Amino acid sequence: MDKFSYLSNAESDFIVHLYNQYLEDPSKVEAGWQRFFEGFEFARKNYEPKNEELTVPSEFKVINLINGYRQRGHLFTLTNPVRTRRKYSPTLDIENFGLTKDDLNKVFHAGNEIGIGPAPLSKIIDHLQQTYCQSIGVEFAYIRNETIYHWLRNRMESQKNEPKYSKSFKMTILRKLSESVFFEKFLHKRFPGQKRFSLEGGESLIPALDAVIEKGAALGAEEFLIGMPHRGRLNVLGNIMGKPYRDIFNEFSNKEFDDEFVLGDVKYHLGATFSRPTHSGKSINLTLAPNPSHLETVGPVVQGITRARIDRQFNGNTDKVVPVLIHGDASIAGQGVVYELIQMSELEGYRTGGTIHLVVNNQIGFTTNYLDARSSVYCTDVAKTIQSPIFHVNADDAEAVVYAIELAMEYREKFDKDVFIDLLGYRRYGHNEGDEPRFTQPVLYKAIENHPDVRQLYAEKLIGEGLITPEDADRMEKEVASILEEHLAASNLSEKSKVTPFLGPTWSNIRVAVSADFERSPETGVNLKVLTGIANKITDLPADKAFNRKLIKLMQDRKAMIQPGGKLDWAMGELLAYGTLLNEGIPVRLSGQDSQRGTFSHRHAVLTIEDSEEKYTPLKNIKPDQASFDIYNSPLSEYGVLGFDYGYSLASPQSLTIWEAQFGDFFNGAQIIIDQYMSSAEDKWRVMSDLVLFLPHGYEGQGPEHSSGRIERFLSLCAENNMQVVNCTTPANFSICCAGS
Repeated sequence: MDKFSYLSNAESDFIVHLYNQYLEDPSKVEAGWQRFFEGFEFARKNYEPKNEELTVPSEFKVINLINGYRQRGHLFTLTNPVRTRRKYSPTLDIENFGLTKDDLNKVFHAGNEIGIGPAPLSKIIDHLQQTYCQSIGVEFAYIRNETIYHWLRNRMESQKNEPKYSKSFKMTILRKLSESVFFEKFLHKRFPGQKRFSLEGGESLIPALDAVIEKGAALGAEEFLIGMPHRGRLNVLGNIMGKPYRDIFNEFSNKEFDDEFVLGDVKYHLGATFSRPTHSGKSINLTLAPNPSHLETVGPVVQGITRARIDRQFNGNTDKVVPVLIHGDASIAGQGVVYELIQMSELEGYRTGGTIHLVVNNQIGFTTNYLDARSSVYCTDVAKTIQSPIFHVNADDAEAVVYAIELAMEYREKFDKDVFIDLLGYRRYGHNEGDEPRFTQPVLYKAIENHPDVRQLYAEKLIGEGLITPEDADRMEKEVASILEEHLAASNLSEKSKVTPFLGPTWSNIRVAVSADFERSPETGVNLKVLTGIANKITDLPADKAFNRKLIKLMQDRKAMIQPGGKLDWAMGELLAYGTLLNEGIPVRLSGQDSQRGTFSHRHAVLTIEDSEEKYTPLKNIKPDQASFDIYNSPLSEYGVLGFDYGYSLASPQSLTIWEAQFGDFFNGAQIIIDQYMSSAEDKWRVMSDLVLFLPHGYEGQGPEHSSGRIERFLSLCAENNMQVVNCTTPANFSICCAGS
């Protein structure tokens, strides 16, 4: 924490008393105060202005003021473009810190604390106001990691959170704003009355995404994985992903898809995978995941895809792939899967090196005012659970938006942690373009009605700076309009809509299953000598490690199972199935609550060394060049963890990915993932998955509480070879199921 945090609520008279004790005998005060007074004395002796008397109590009052801005400056910002901020008390007025207007011209050594040296109080306040109370407000004072806290503080205060960009960079921002704004206006004019879930009011999202991709690529990233809701998706597809406008226009014309096997989905749910160059010419891979109307479900799915890329493609290097999650203000505050997701973010089995979270904050959810939608001050307060920094930014200030997301990308690259950016904007129309928002929000929409768009505001700013002329701005508008018209003309000549494959390259060599594939079982047998060798490996315990005597007995019993006349139990059959896959070079990932030992104390795939925290995993010790075996105890979550493992399976078709429910009926908490993704994604989005679910316990006489995982619930979801439901009744059934997946 900040080295001066102990001053935040201190009384000046008390500090003076401590200071006098220090002057008398430094050992009379605690170590923290000793260090502070040492620095204070150094500054007083070396930097005190001549002919000016240093007032010790006032210096500490200024320190309190500085910390006040760091801790509460975000409450007094200019971040809201269409609403008047709520009032908070006490304010940051100097009188609340024991200072008066007579102090404004006095020089204070406390200026050293913010990096400007001894300075008049008025200059210190100006510096703090610019840093913490303009278009960017920052919450970070709660971060307990001292290195992170100091990095953020120094990074922001050294630049006053003030963007300083070249003309060419500003022109790039203007271009992306133009593409974003005029794309929405074009759709509104050419396809009147059709739902598109417009980005209008939050168009600065487009230069923000463009900037984070450029910054990330410069820092070494090769791939960005994006998850987002429906609002603004068409804009992101066209202006970030590189999906041709004509293909988007085709979808507005309700043309059939060129792939006869795809039922399809509404256009603002679709995903895509593209490779495109950055402005500097570096090739970057971009994937936007499709999502259902359950908005935040896509978060864990994207995280799972990211982790699979890290594990299978980038050898554990989290800098190579960056997940970006775009939230709505109502959904991030209201949907519990967000909490599950961020709790997973730094766990061994689920970490992805940090996520860039972007909230497109419309300050309204469907028709519900934000005051009725949450109890917290900010929609992003859930981020404080893991001490993530939160940047609240006025979405009408394009340069501030770009600055904040570049800083966020630097933070992610340096600390491998999540970071949140809250873009405070508005929603120009209702929930969809046919909705009337004035029914429920007359005051807000009176303010929005005549509010200029962000592109107009930024063009006027650049004109005021003398960087462009009004004619330059008009010329750029005409260029964008011309491109859109060309694509509309091309769309009018097309007879069908084109399916842009999501993760297409990953599955390019794998065909879609047909009915004939299920008419016979695949050969999964293994040579007895090989099987015996694997069995011996996974039942041998290293002699130099001490194990619980019951575990030793368990391994001896398992070893006996492979002797002539022996019979395998459920756990041994399962472990041998994994072992044969690993031996053949096929990676295995299994995660779930208590999966390492097993809910029923049956699996014991990971063994704990006696009287220690050290672990030993027999399946990792079959042979030196075997495939990886990863088994994780998950947090007490079904929804988030199943979404993660489903995403993992999407990006790793050549491995076996398993999610295990603690009890069969525990899949209830993850029903949305099963309904909206696992059973239907191939039909909607041409997305394949090879995820396996373990659902122990069906109906076995324990009453209704443990009886709702019954098999018919899954059979009712089966159609068109979308998934297999297997009722394993013997260890042989189970091991064949595992090995054949």
